[in-house]
Amino acid sequence: MLLAAVVGSGIMAERLAGGNAAITLLANTIATGAALVALILTFGGISGAHFNPVVTLCDAWQKGISWSSAALYIFSQITGAIVGVAVANIMFGLPVLFCATKIRTGGEQWFSEFVATFGLLAVIWGCARLHSKMVVPFAVAAYITAAYWFTASTSFANPAVTIARGLSDTFTGIRPVDAPGFVIAQIFGGFAATLLFGWLVPITPSEVDVIVVPHEKNNE
Repeated sequence: MLLAAVVGSGIMAERLAGGNAAITLLANTIATGAALVALILTFGGISGAHFNPVVTLCDAWQKGISWSSAALYIFSQITGAIVGVAVANIMFGLPVLFCATKIRTGGEQWFSEFVATFGLLAVIWGCARLHSKMVVPFAVAAYITAAYWFTASTSFANPAVTIARGLSDTFTGIRPVDAPGFVIAQIFGGFAATLLFGWLVPITPSEVDVIVVPHEKNNE
């Protein structure tokens, strides 16, 4: 559903904006932020609403979930993201999956993805540890909405999103060959934020199951 919202709103916005890239990005941003709030609230109590392999890896690192569960999460995230792109493409009369040609590469783009993902994990860890957990869906959505505009890459901040967006040659696309650079930068950004907040706001092992929003503790 997240990727259907991201890609679908990008297609709709591009078709309606009359070539105005700023209006297209604004519409894409609003739809993405709104979908994030709704989806995190919907799935948070079930799975923690990760949607993001970097969040899952950092949660496993902090012993919030087991590594075996993390592997299943990541498989599901990538599979679901690809299905979401296919759904968006079909809704707008496009090929089910077709490789993007939009070039997104270079040091500025990679650094932007480091910053975007660092900020995302900082928001998650900071809000989850210092505030009511129910503020996290709104904080995450607000951050991603802002990061669309203050990063040169428009803040993918998610390896599953990055891989899937390579399969739609539309406004939100990224050439598949450019995806590895984004993914590497995202992983480094997420781990850097996790290290920082492990120092800023240390927590006990019993508290690490509340990343994103409270969810059932995995006892594996």
